[in-house]
Parts: sequence; C-alpha cells; structure tokens
Amino acid sequence: MLATVIILIVILIVAWFAIDLGVGKKELMQKERTFPMRQASLKLFTDGTKFYNDLFKSIEQAKHSIHISFYIVKNDEVSKKFVDLLCEKANQQVDVRLLVDRIGSIKLNRKMRKHLLACGVKFSFSRRLKFPYLFYTINARNHRKMTIIDQSIGYIGGFNIGQEYLGLDPTLGTWKDYHLKVTGEAVNDLQTQFLRDWSSSMNDEEQHEEVIDRQIKDPSMQIVQFRSTEGVSLEDHFLHIINEAKNELCIGTPYFIPTESLMAAILEARKRGVTVYILIPMRADHPLVRDAAFSYLPALVEAGCQIHQFYYGFYHGKVMIADERICDVGTANFDKRSLFLNGEINCFIFDPVFIKHVKETFHTCLHDCPLLSLSDIKKRTWFDKFKQGVATFISPLL
Repeated sequence: MLATVIILIVILIVAWFAIDLGVGKKELMQKERTFPMRQASLKLFTDGTKFYNDLFKSIEQAKHSIHISFYIVKNDEVSKKFVDLLCEKANQQVDVRLLVDRIGSIKLNRKMRKHLLACGVKFSFSRRLKFPYLFYTINARNHRKMTIIDQSIGYIGGFNIGQEYLGLDPTLGTWKDYHLKVTGEAVNDLQTQFLRDWSSSMNDEEQHEEVIDRQIKDPSMQIVQFRSTEGVSLEDHFLHIINEAKNELCIGTPYFIPTESLMAAILEARKRGVTVYILIPMRADHPLVRDAAFSYLPALVEAGCQIHQFYYGFYHGKVMIADERICDVGTANFDKRSLFLNGEINCFIFDPVFIKHVKETFHTCLHDCPLLSLSDIKKRTWFDKFKQGVATFISPLL
C-alpha cells in the first residue's frame, strides 16, 4: 500500500512538473529575436585573465553607461573587485546596471547586493518567480552574458564572473572559454537585447528606452548577426550550421546533450564526407552532465566523428564552425537546456578571415586533447552506466 502511494505521488509530481513547464513556457516565454546583418569589429578571448583585463579596463574608461548581464557573479575576490569597480563608476554618475540570473548568481549574497544599491548601481535579478508556474520560472534562466559600455563596446560569450574563470579553482584547473569583444553598429543589438531583458526584470515590458542606431560602415569590419533565443528556434539555427558544412564541422561545448534531429544531422554530415570534430571537457562542473553525453558518443565515434576531451582543466567554450562559411560564438551550450529552456544570445559570424582565426584557436586546443575511442567508452563502470541512464532521463533539465 505504501509503495503504491509513493508511486502515485511521484507520478503526480512528474505530471505537475510537465504541465508547469509546458503551460508556463507558453504563457511566459519572451519573444525571440533575430537581429539584422550588421558590421562589427571582433576580438576573440579564450583566456580569462586577458578577458577580465580588457573588460575591466573598458568599464574603468566608461563615460555614460555600463550595462551588464551575467548568468553567474560569485562572492569571491574576483567578484568583489568587479562589484567595487561598478560602485566606483556609479559614484562617478555613470549609469550602471547589473542584471544577473537568480539561480546562477545564488552566491551573490545580500550584503554585496546592498553594497551595489547603496553605491547607486541599479541591480536586478533577471527572472522573477511567478505563481503558478514556479517550476518553469526556476528553470527558464537568463543564460545571456552581455556587457555594453557607452553603447559603443560590447562583450558576449561564455565567461562569467568568478575565480574559476581565471583557472584558480583547484578542482577544475585551467579554464578554456570563448568570448567576443564587439565594436561597430552591431553593438546596437546587444544594447537592445539588454534593455528588453532589463525591462522584463522590472515587470515593465512595455518600457522602451532609446537605442541610438549608429550606422558605422567600414569594409574592413566583419559581417555578423545576433540571434536571441528563448527555447524555440535555437535547434533550427544549429541545424543550419551543421547542414552548411561541406568539408569540416567543429563543435565545442561543455555539455553535449543533442536532440534526435541534431544527432541525425551530424551523422548525415559524416555520410556526405564532412570531417567532424567535437571538443568536450574530460572533467565535469555539474553532476551528471558528462554522463548524459555518453548516451550519444558511441554512435558518433562509430560513424568516424573525432571526439576530443579537454584534459588540462575545464572546457566551457560554446562554438560551432562550418568550414569557413559560418561560425557561431555565444552563450548557448549544445544541450537541451539551452535549446528549449534558457534565454541565450549567439553571434553568427560570416567573415572567412575571422572564422579561420576562430578555427585555428579551436584546432590548437584540439591538438593537446586526447581522442575518445570505443574502447574508452566500453571501459566505463556499471556505476558510470547507471549515472548515464539517470542523466539521460533528466537530460532536458541538466
């Protein structure tokens, strides 16, 4: 009798979660947006120290506005330096706004938040919990990482704010990521997206602040396009990149949990002779996410895909490259959470010279990472396989 009651309770909870997610997404999901093709000058960062030095310098030099959205801001020495810098600029009458995800930035404690507000920094959590869709609003997180300085300099990519991004976490070790610095007219679109997210966090989605449309035409700049997604169209964007590949497809991601359609597209790319490289971390920063990947890796290895594991630390880059035709660097992982739940923003790049540069950094990293073989997969213990089964079942929420 007790077992029956427990089973019924579990079924009811699962049903409630499913209804909450489905109806909540339909009722509360923000609109997705594909921005126009734009000109931009791009700089790629793969090292946390170099990225922070450049970002903090840009913040220090800001004259009018500093608008920042991160998924994670922690409570450590790096985060305190970041917070103090924002306070310093707010004291200089610069319009400073910091938007963080409620779950991702759970370690940004009340004391630090009060300090920010006392200094004049405008602070908000990006997603408010809304009854009755509590499960959906907890899980549909703002995973975008954007900074816009004086509406003339933008940053977008995988880095957050914390010591591990400098390789200072002894468990995770060296941190490898991808982050873009953007100048030119494309910064308009980052500003527009930030203001939309900010207004939403204020429960004032009708509030529209002016974004100066700076038309900067320079033939030396790259052609880019930002795509902001909320769990609907990202899979189609990824499929487009995979289907564009004629010779080589590169996928770098910390979490490899594809859909059936994405798996089929990768396997079809192999059938038409495309060389496929997939780079994933050997270590895991979250429980079960690495185990979930092993449900998909055997079929890819058997098809001839070259799957490399980042050995020296943690690989957090989010990058896709199809030949030198199209490249994606952004905030979205190659997993179901990014595909169907999170708010993400990705930069699609169409400049062959810059794409070649990104590809070179990818292959440099790939060169030092061991290749995964079928024998490696078969060596996994029964406990690893048990975790893999659990991870596969809950993969949409990992």
